[in-house]
Amino acid sequence: MSASWSNMKVIYDRIGLKLYKTIAFKDIYHIVKFRSYCATSAPQSADSGKKQYIATDYTCPTAPGDKKDTTCELPAAYNPQYVEAAWYEWWMKQGYFSPKEGVDKSKKFVICLPPPNVTGTLHLGHALTCAVQDAIVRWHRMRGYETLWIPGCDHAGIATQVVVEKQLWKEEKKTRHDVGREEFLRRVWKWKESKGDTIYEQMKKMGASLDWERACFTMDKKMSAAVAEAFVRLHDEGLIYRCDRLVNWSCELKSAISDIEVENVDVKGPTRLYVPGYSKPQVFGEMASFDYPVLNSDEKITVSTTRLETMLGDTAVAVHPEDPRYKHLHGQFVQHPLDDRRIPIICDDYVDMNFGTGAVKITPAHDNNDYNISVRHKLPLINIINDTGEMENVPEAFIGLKRFDARRAVAKALDKKGLYKGRKPHSMVLPICSRSKDVIEPILKAQWYINCEDMALNAVKVVENGDLTFTPDYYKKIWYEFLKDEKSRDWCISRQIWWGHRIPAYKVIQKTNQRTSDELWVSAHTEHDAYIKAEKLFSLNPNEFTLQQDEDVLDTWFSSALFPFSVHGWPNQTTDLLKFYPSNLLETGSDIIFYWVARMVMLGQKMTGQLPFSKVLLHGILRDAQGRKMSKSLGNVIDPMDVVHGISLNDLNKQVEQSNLDPKEVEVAKKGQQKDFPEGIPACGTDALRFALCSYNFKDPEINMNISHVQSYRNFCNKIWQGYRFVADKIGDEYKSTIDLKTHTIKSPVNRWMLSRLSHLVLKCEENFASYDLHHVTQSLYSFWFTDFCDVYLEFSKQVFQSEDDDSKSTVQEILYLCTSTYMRAISPFMPYLSEELYQRLEPGADSVCVAQYPATDNYRWYNEELDREMEVVRDIRRVTLSLAQTFNLTKKHAEVYIQSSPAHCDMFRQYMTVFNALLRVKSLQLVSDGGSIPLGCIHREITPEITVHLKLQGSIDHSAVLEKFEKKVASLQKKLDGIEKKVGKAADKDKSAYKKIDSYRSELEVFQNYIDTLKSFDENGR
Repeated sequence: MSASWSNMKVIYDRIGLKLYKTIAFKDIYHIVKFRSYCATSAPQSADSGKKQYIATDYTCPTAPGDKKDTTCELPAAYNPQYVEAAWYEWWMKQGYFSPKEGVDKSKKFVICLPPPNVTGTLHLGHALTCAVQDAIVRWHRMRGYETLWIPGCDHAGIATQVVVEKQLWKEEKKTRHDVGREEFLRRVWKWKESKGDTIYEQMKKMGASLDWERACFTMDKKMSAAVAEAFVRLHDEGLIYRCDRLVNWSCELKSAISDIEVENVDVKGPTRLYVPGYSKPQVFGEMASFDYPVLNSDEKITVSTTRLETMLGDTAVAVHPEDPRYKHLHGQFVQHPLDDRRIPIICDDYVDMNFGTGAVKITPAHDNNDYNISVRHKLPLINIINDTGEMENVPEAFIGLKRFDARRAVAKALDKKGLYKGRKPHSMVLPICSRSKDVIEPILKAQWYINCEDMALNAVKVVENGDLTFTPDYYKKIWYEFLKDEKSRDWCISRQIWWGHRIPAYKVIQKTNQRTSDELWVSAHTEHDAYIKAEKLFSLNPNEFTLQQDEDVLDTWFSSALFPFSVHGWPNQTTDLLKFYPSNLLETGSDIIFYWVARMVMLGQKMTGQLPFSKVLLHGILRDAQGRKMSKSLGNVIDPMDVVHGISLNDLNKQVEQSNLDPKEVEVAKKGQQKDFPEGIPACGTDALRFALCSYNFKDPEINMNISHVQSYRNFCNKIWQGYRFVADKIGDEYKSTIDLKTHTIKSPVNRWMLSRLSHLVLKCEENFASYDLHHVTQSLYSFWFTDFCDVYLEFSKQVFQSEDDDSKSTVQEILYLCTSTYMRAISPFMPYLSEELYQRLEPGADSVCVAQYPATDNYRWYNEELDREMEVVRDIRRVTLSLAQTFNLTKKHAEVYIQSSPAHCDMFRQYMTVFNALLRVKSLQLVSDGGSIPLGCIHREITPEITVHLKLQGSIDHSAVLEKFEKKVASLQKKLDGIEKKVGKAADKDKSAYKKIDSYRSELEVFQNYIDTLKSFDENGR
């Protein structure tokens, strides 16, 4: 049996962890079961009646969905794979994540998960959202609220279509047009069914307590019906309309894209970039100049542009009306040098007369600012670039040229005419399509728009009157600035792709030409409804027209904007809609405040007459430890599952190699990974990752994420584990409370202090959860367990258990039990797996910790500020004493300590002698009142002006050797200080971190110089 177990263990260790990272969640049980079989087949301890499991086991044998067996012996060390196995399936089977009515039926908490893209896998931004929202949701659930956290997944129109199109081309060398719309959509659905649940499974691994029974997809029938209904209503009301206007156009995607899908790249000067459709890199960051000849004159007007090809579509040259250089040319014309058109010279205040020549070429069909000028001056618009990025409506020599090839051809043509003035470096912002990496081209297109003016103003009013609040509060100003301007910026909602909600609008095509040539459109859920509508609206007979549905689909953000109510079955008045809409809170990233938050508020009010939520909580953008944007090309993009399960540097490199990065970028990324993760990333587990993410102040605009923090919290998990093991050992199995601490007389100040710290913890958790300052909650939880409970109280309790005082033992046992039980409930929203594992062992037969009562201040009324202040002094004395002993390399057995203070302090310290002895464990400790004698040969450190710690050195150290060591230390510190001060003195920019180092060096110098002075005051015998 032993050999069999050993063989299986080797096999599992080779493949198990990799399988565990890649398999679907529903299959995890089989690995758990296999691992459990290995564990139960392992050699057994002869002297134990309990089942033995090695620390790397995932679980005791557990069938899918059954409660994990916690009667087996607790492993000696924390192991996240062991702890995190089996619990999630049990939670789901028990229905803990579905809303349950509490005693107070008015207490409801509803929140929607920002729908992740169906194409996606979990990234650290998702993990931050998941950790923060789940902590808030679990806290409300544990406080007795009827809690609902709704999951959803977005069809991600452009992103998904790009993925499937690439797959189609890779496997069959076909485009979507080759297979046709119907077949292409069938393939997208097939891809979605096979890949679409990946991110859900990863969220389950993150412990997200979402109500999966309500999970929805934005292309579901229910959601699609809501989208069509919203479009039809808004179109019938005249708020959705169709017109020609400039859009962000991706020639690679052949579609308009939203502003959020445009990355504005700063180009400082001539820069070569690869653009889809071109075999060689194209140059950007240059300004070209050329002359426009003035008609009937020898004058010329020089204009400049970074997009020389657009001059083929110029319809004016603009100057400032007050510019004296051009006043004589007002109302005149210039001659277009390449197609002989007459172009007017117009006057407009938009022109900056101090920039360049003060004259600006106007290309209304390909520039947003120029378009606005053309509206004011009623200029013609010439669209010179088609959907694929080729030239059209231009002189024959340029027709069919790609736009950047045309740029060079235009330069040559102007140069032949003697009008080209050359080019020079120029800083610019280049708009790049985030999906295709194409350079965005503003193109004039007939598109569908929503008139947002009234809805935007209403969205401003609800914030002004306090119906809608923001955390952090400063986002109100940003909200006002955007939405008060939004009334002049209507929302383009059509996209020229196939995957998505096809626009439910039908063009009326008349069989005769008797009516106006204006386009006629109707919107309806079905073509049949559209025919009936067209007959009534335009007084047409059925045989006079046909209908043609628009080929375009709706912007993904349109369906996302309806999510808070469409998920409940709107427009039908369902039970869920009436009960759970509106929600209480929206938590999301600050980068989509306009693209999603504002649109949900506008359409929520418009469609339902209610705000979709009353509070908005925004988190910042996650960056790496150096403050850099997460980018594959930098090698700093980390999959949260790699943090949970661990990954080697070699496998990190393989991920980059398998990406679509340029070979040069791959090498840069690998070097970045080598620098940041030379040993790879160790397995930290879900709880440590969640706790680390919540430990940052996520309300900050930018959050610098350091993976090493997750590793430190993984160690903290082990600290909790070891603390629990100590408690379990001292209170025994199935401990039953026998003391009512609320009425029990507690003599020991240390016991009273521990209850005070526990009450303080509960208070801080309650306050900071309510204000969504989760980083303060995590800090309080960390500090309590690490510093108060383990570092002080457990050490103190060891002496109590070594005594013969049964009453004291019983009191300490009760406090240990209360602190541990309270703590497991308090930390559960952040560490659901670890808290469940230990809570079930502490409270055998109890329900899940995730539905236990969260600690409330009403039940913890032991807070005592005076006790806290006294113990803080005791801990300061301990800290300084241990620091002195370490500095002089004195072991505890040789350390003789004297605490000199006032008589009042000495009286107080006498109450804490047991804790002094427990925490210091020195050879001797004496209290000395002011005026009392301190032996010769002592070094001292002041705690406060009234309290000083003395450590006797006489006979315990080599006086001259220590003195020589300290003098070398001082010389080294002085050298470092001189060096950094010299650097700071020369630096043009003052570095704050350098000044911090200077302060640190000076402080350390002062301490060691004091030691030297004291040692020199001793005689040769160290007295």
